[in-house]
Amino acid sequence: MSHPASVVLPGSRIGIFGGGQLGRMFTQQAQRSGYRVTVFSPDEHGPAAQVADQHLLGDYEDPEAVSRFARQVDVISLEFENIPVTAVARASQYAPVRPGREVLAVAQNRLVEKQTLSAAGFPVTPFWPVRSEADLEAAAEQLGWPMILKTATWGYDGKGQRLVRDLSEASHAWLQLGPGELIAERRISFVSEVSMLVARSQRGELVSYPLVWNLHRHHILDTSVCPVPPSLAATEVAAREIAAGVAETLQLCGLMCLEFFVEQRGGLLINEIAPRPHNSGHLTIEASWTSQFDQQLRAICNLPLGSPELRTPAAMVNLLGDVWEGGVPHWGRALAQPGAYLHLYGKSQPRSGRKMGHLTVLDQDPKMAAARARRLRQQLLAGSPPLSEELLLAPLLESEIDWPS
Repeated sequence: MSHPASVVLPGSRIGIFGGGQLGRMFTQQAQRSGYRVTVFSPDEHGPAAQVADQHLLGDYEDPEAVSRFARQVDVISLEFENIPVTAVARASQYAPVRPGREVLAVAQNRLVEKQTLSAAGFPVTPFWPVRSEADLEAAAEQLGWPMILKTATWGYDGKGQRLVRDLSEASHAWLQLGPGELIAERRISFVSEVSMLVARSQRGELVSYPLVWNLHRHHILDTSVCPVPPSLAATEVAAREIAAGVAETLQLCGLMCLEFFVEQRGGLLINEIAPRPHNSGHLTIEASWTSQFDQQLRAICNLPLGSPELRTPAAMVNLLGDVWEGGVPHWGRALAQPGAYLHLYGKSQPRSGRKMGHLTVLDQDPKMAAARARRLRQQLLAGSPPLSEELLLAPLLESEIDWPS
C-alpha cells in the first residue's frame, strides 16, 4: 500500500519494530521531541519496552498482532533489519513503514545485498554464492584461499561466519553454517575499517555524517572515533559519494550506515549496510548537532533533516558484559570525568560479548578522546586501581591503540 509523503508532526504516535537498545535510544529521542512511542517486540522486559509509552508483546510472524500494532500508530520504523518482510508488508497496509520492505529485502540478505550494490556499480568485497557444498570449489577458484564463508541471513557481530583456508575447512564450515544459502567473500587485506551514516527523507532530502574510524575486538565493535585519523581523511569524499548513491539507489527513507574496508591504496569497499541507527553512530548523541536517533526520527516523519556535523571530536567504547565479570563496575569513576557520558541499556544479565552499554568521551583531540575512553573503561572494572588525572590525560601510547599513521 502506498502512503503519501506527509509530515508526521510531534504529538503523533510512532511505532517501532524491535525492543533492543537501538529502539530504546530512539524512543527516548522521540519522546524528547514530543512524540508517543509504541514498541512491538516479543521481549516483555527488553530495553525499549522499559521506556516506551506503550509496549505490545507479540510475534513478528503473527499477522493479527502485527495488524493491531500498525492500526494504532502514524508511522513505523525499525530497530534492526531482520524484521520479517512479511510483517513489514502486513503493517504497511495500515501505516507507512520507513524504511520499507524493498530496502529490507536487500539489507537482510548478504548475497542479495552484494548483488544489488555490485549491479548498481558500487564497490563491494568480491563474493560468490554458495548454495551447495559443490559450490565451494567454484568459490575458491574465483576468490582464492583463504576466504570467508557467511550465512546469507541472520549474521551480526561476527556470528554466522567462518574463515576457511582450504577445501577441508570449507566443507566443515558448510556443515556448521548450512544447509541454507551462504555467501563466500574474499578475505580483504585492509588497513582500516570506517563507517558513514546517511539519512534520506521521504521528500528526498539527504545528509551524510562525518566518517567514523572503527576498531573491532573478536568481531565486535570496540571503539569508534570521529573525525578519522588524518591518514584516512582522504577517503571521506569517496565515502560520501558512495553513501549518497546507495541511499538514492535504494530509495531510502530513514537512516542507514555503510561499513567500509579501506584498502592499502586508499580505495573503499562496502562490507555491509544497515538501514537503521548503528553502534558506531552512538557518539553522535553528544558529539553532533543532530544525533543519529534524532535524524532517524526526522527522516521517517518527513521533517527537515538536521545538521550532521560534529560539534566536537569524540570517541565511543562499547561496554560488554565482560566489564561486570569482577563485580559491579565503578560507575563513579566515569561519571566524575568532564566530557564523559555513560549510557546503560537496562539489560539485567551481563554476559561475555553482550552489549550492555557504551561510554562516550569528548575531547578537542580525537586521539585523546579515544585514549581517555579506553582508560576510563578499564577503570570501571571491579578491583582496578583508579588512575591519577595525570595518567588519565597522558599522551596516547602506541600500545593502547594502533593509530594509523
